Amino acid sequence: MKPETGNARNLVDDYLHLTKEVLPSLAQSGGKAWPVREDHCFQRIVLDTICGGVWYAHLDRPAYKNLTHDQAQRAVALCREIAAGRADLRQLNNQSLIWRGKRREGVNSG
Repeated sequence: MKPETGNARNLVDDYLHLTKEVLPSLAQSGGKAWPVREDHCFQRIVLDTICGGVWYAHLDRPAYKNLTHDQAQRAVALCREIAAGRADLRQLNNQSLIWRGKRREGVNSG
């Protein structure tokens, strides 16, 4: 196995841990006025953001098995930014929903 492949797998493992455990736990523990709480919502938002649109228009399913090294790296970085409060999860969620046709641009979610 090439080192980059191993690193990509570690990044995907980190992404899955962050979206399935860390972010939902932070959302449930209170203190965060986040618009989502479920792991699949965090995954949708992160994947849509790194793809610049609806993720399944850019990636084969399952997404986590088809992320490039760069995409996995950006996904982990974004998860960490969300967890640290440095990324606006409300805005990221709104953009994801706009791309999906579930919200119009300029509509305030809160």
